[in-house]
Amino acid sequence: MRPRSRLAALGAVAVLTLAVIPVSAPAAKTISGHPVYLDARQPVERRVADLLSRMTLDDKIGQMTQAERTQVAGEPGRVTEWRLGSVLSGGGSVPSPNTPQAWVDMVNSLQRAALATPLKIPLLYGIDAVHGHGNAHGATLFPHNVGLGATRDPGLVRRVYQATAEEMRATGIPWNFAPCVCVSRDERWGRTYESFSESPGLVAEFGTAIDGLHDGHVLATVKHYAGDGDTENGTGDSGYAIDQGVTVTSRADFARIDLAPYVSAVSRHGVRSVMPSYSSVDWTEDGPGNPVKMHASQELITGTLKEELGFGGFVISDWEGIHQIPDPSGGPEPTAWQVRTGVTAGIDMFMEPTTAREFQQHLKEEVRAGRIPVARIDDAAGRILRVKFQLGLFENPYATLGGIGTAPHRALAREAVAKSQVLLKNDDRLLPLKPDATLYVAGRNADDIGNQAGGWTVDWQGRNGDTVPGATILDGIREVAPGATVTYSADASAPIGASDIGVVVVGETPYAEGFGDVGSPAWSRGSAQQKEPKLLTLQPSDKAVVDKVCDAAAACVVLLVSGRPQVITDQLGEIDALVASWLPGSEGAGVADVLFGRRPFTGRLSMSWPRSVAQVPVNVGDATYQPLYPYGWGLRTDGRGNAVDAAVERAAAGQAPAGWEKLLAEAELAAEAGDTTRADALLRQVSG
Repeated sequence: MRPRSRLAALGAVAVLTLAVIPVSAPAAKTISGHPVYLDARQPVERRVADLLSRMTLDDKIGQMTQAERTQVAGEPGRVTEWRLGSVLSGGGSVPSPNTPQAWVDMVNSLQRAALATPLKIPLLYGIDAVHGHGNAHGATLFPHNVGLGATRDPGLVRRVYQATAEEMRATGIPWNFAPCVCVSRDERWGRTYESFSESPGLVAEFGTAIDGLHDGHVLATVKHYAGDGDTENGTGDSGYAIDQGVTVTSRADFARIDLAPYVSAVSRHGVRSVMPSYSSVDWTEDGPGNPVKMHASQELITGTLKEELGFGGFVISDWEGIHQIPDPSGGPEPTAWQVRTGVTAGIDMFMEPTTAREFQQHLKEEVRAGRIPVARIDDAAGRILRVKFQLGLFENPYATLGGIGTAPHRALAREAVAKSQVLLKNDDRLLPLKPDATLYVAGRNADDIGNQAGGWTVDWQGRNGDTVPGATILDGIREVAPGATVTYSADASAPIGASDIGVVVVGETPYAEGFGDVGSPAWSRGSAQQKEPKLLTLQPSDKAVVDKVCDAAAACVVLLVSGRPQVITDQLGEIDALVASWLPGSEGAGVADVLFGRRPFTGRLSMSWPRSVAQVPVNVGDATYQPLYPYGWGLRTDGRGNAVDAAVERAAAGQAPAGWEKLLAEAELAAEAGDTTRADALLRQVSG
């Protein structure tokens, strides 16, 4: 959630009528004389119906409106006046000071204002906590989803998201705009690291993130519905290369790739909040060239999500999401057309960070003019109220202070970091390193916690440098191997001994959606490092450090700290051991744990690793599939492997048959689908 630039929106808009039976009933009182909706003993549906019957149109529209904290924190009375149902913090929007107590105080002051309304309907506060509670200083920062996907451990992911929920609750926040269950199909996309995998089956397995948030009593939101990871390069909106672009697809492929994780989220995990994508969909069945914005798609929001999948929660728009719906007449955004189109499509709550009042005025006028049925307003407000009752907000509206960055949570993050590390290459079994080794540590990402935390940390796009509490990878090396001799030189300018083992930590600097796309413009407010062009290869300075250290040292380990695979084929010959470290977050010691053998390398690629830039996009299941490292690849260091590991070892030794990459990846897909017979047969072809 964040401010964006606005360019011409892509696609046409299909506006259809919507018939919804309103949830309403005559106002009633319980035996005790209290309204039914305030009686926790009553069934939720009865409470919803009773409350709706008491609400004015202004009350209902207020529930459908979400404003940003900067618009109301200094003037809480606006929450009362506007009847706001929700407030959010955008990326980097925090109270001052940024402490748990300040968060709780702010949320409670807004809640008091909400409860000052005649019907005393509590407020629902939301935030993006996509890899831990990244906006709150001192919170535990977990690996981003791309790393968690490599753990192949849905149970671990559930625990990670539960810990995130507990730290959110400790600061008074009960709603998370996460997890992202996008299926990333193009490494150039700047949100690749928010995706668990390029495989829809594996993404669906990590729907346990929803369960974890619910375990921690936080409302989960799956996003971005649907197809945001499958947009075509060059179709991006708002000046971006690929983000917010167009998914050109058949309905069958859309259901198989893009929709599948949402089916699981609704049917298996009971998710109660869904956020549409900025992207558009363009069905190939009727020919390309007529994309429809997801925020305007009644077919997919009402028809598929609510009616076919039976989703009973509410749909929340993305940040000013309806502002991208093309309005034939133009005008200040949001326009009446955009409001009407979004409501008609099936969006229930509207994230209007700075234009909440304008949205409300347009919506009220549209209802009074008969262009939006009251039944649709009742349906939207009823869905929101249902979730508030389910969360227990009416009984417990106020936040209580708790702890963040706790020792158990940091230990969990360290475990997740270790399990996320993928050993891509390990010549002569260089790893694990000896605890008394003589090491030459280099690279700009070795001692930069901001770089290893990535985007959605402190700020929307993240920051490099000493930004959050925690341990860098260099800190971790010194902690885990206190007997090692360590020379550190970020740019490799210090002398390198001929017997040194080089540990070079390079990769990307922080970015988030839009500006993180390869080919997108630089973020104007970013640091010099963040403004460097986004590439699928290493930056020239990183390449120079790798070349210098690997040429001079006795042996060379390269760690890639990045939100997506980095093409490194041309330097592979000089690298003895190569590790995909992803974006580990605040606990860099987890990387050191596997480097020195405290924990084994067990991670496996959840995304194909491209051989060249020209090969991108490359995904498991492609007709021609020859990546450098296939989906499912990952060397182990504990000697306790299974049939997959035997096949990987055979391929690493150069003894696998031609086409082994496709065989190995398809075996992984077969195993995910539960077809162990086919998986075993494919693996035998690789391992012999």
